Amino acid sequence: MRVKLLPVLLLLAIAPLSGHAEDLMEAYQQAIANDPVLSTADATRLVVAEGVPQARSALLPQLSASLGLEQIHGSDGSTVDANGNSVTTSSIGHTRERDISTQLSQPIINFASIATLRAAHATSDSQEQTYRAALQNLYVRVASAYFNVLVAEDSLDINKAYEDAYKQEYEQSSERFKDGLATAADMTQSQAYYQYIKTQRISSQDNLKDALRGLEQITGKPTGTLKKLREDLPMQPPVPNDAKAWVDAAMETNPTILAGHYAVTADERKITAARAGHLPTISATLNYGKFGSWSSAVPGSSANGPGITTVGLVLNVPIFSGGLTQSQVRQAIYQRDEDEGNLETLRRQAARDANNYFNLVTDGIEQVSSARTSQEAATKYVASMRAGYAIGTQTLTNVVFAIQTLAEVQSQYTVVRHQFILNKLLLKQAAGTVDMHDLEDINRLLQ
Repeated sequence: MRVKLLPVLLLLAIAPLSGHAEDLMEAYQQAIANDPVLSTADATRLVVAEGVPQARSALLPQLSASLGLEQIHGSDGSTVDANGNSVTTSSIGHTRERDISTQLSQPIINFASIATLRAAHATSDSQEQTYRAALQNLYVRVASAYFNVLVAEDSLDINKAYEDAYKQEYEQSSERFKDGLATAADMTQSQAYYQYIKTQRISSQDNLKDALRGLEQITGKPTGTLKKLREDLPMQPPVPNDAKAWVDAAMETNPTILAGHYAVTADERKITAARAGHLPTISATLNYGKFGSWSSAVPGSSANGPGITTVGLVLNVPIFSGGLTQSQVRQAIYQRDEDEGNLETLRRQAARDANNYFNLVTDGIEQVSSARTSQEAATKYVASMRAGYAIGTQTLTNVVFAIQTLAEVQSQYTVVRHQFILNKLLLKQAAGTVDMHDLEDINRLLQ
């Protein structure tokens, strides 16, 4: 039996009209534009990527220029006239000096900078994979939040329907009690069950409101009426139908594992860079400088020296830095060991997830089928109990138990149906192969 859709008026009372999301792909498009988790991951990726040109800059030419101006005040002194003769001055004045210099340097041998650039590339690659993992996680988060709303809607529909059923039983018991056909115990019992299911219905309403907010948290838009998962779902097993193949795929393509691989590679490069702190560096330099001076005490006493150009090689040999280099090497090794441990943890978790979701999908086929059969049987059981109670062959307790059983079975059915589809998505996420096409496939199951 198909669970009825939540009435439109109830949804309009819960959620605003704006930001209407008809189906899963609309919710995904809103999430791509507004999800703060993904935007943060993207910003982090761009921040880390800037480390590459920054590291490369240490291997490129460095050009600088400087201009120095000084004014020297004094009383008695001497200065130089236009003919180059020294002139004694007794009046108070000042002397100005100007120094212009330009320096161009090009690193020729710097193993530390080369290793640092390689480390920056590996770190950027790691962050690219981390962003890819965040994008894949968005697919799952959107689908999960969307299905949470659908399950909450179905749960509310079920509780509303059985609140009406319990209310009818209570009203019938009251009438039968007045007519002397039922005991006071039957009437109070039916009243107790009716009040109990009312509390369940209120709880379901709160769950739906929270599920709607959960989807809004990702999409950044209020949620309107959502399309439902259709009844006739394709119940195929995973392809390939082999748990080991999914685990192997996870080891090869899971972006979280790949990010860990690149992080360890970056650590190895940083160890090399730290050890290169013991090695000499060679740079080529080109300097140009020009000096000039003039005095206010002696008119025409300005003098400009000739421009001087210097070309050379600079060899820098580190000898001792207070133990800094050795400490940096040790620190880089410890960091690599930490990231290797994290990588192994990621591998084991991915293998566990791949195995787990493979089993959940394969077992979910039978689980959904059993839940559907159980729901059909429970529906017939309720009809039988209510008919028996009407002719006096069944007690109210049996009727209430049958209704309660059907409500539980229907709730279980709607959960396992949605979870089966979500588990297929989670299996692909564990393998690192989930993409937007998987969401489009799920979207085609909605109506």
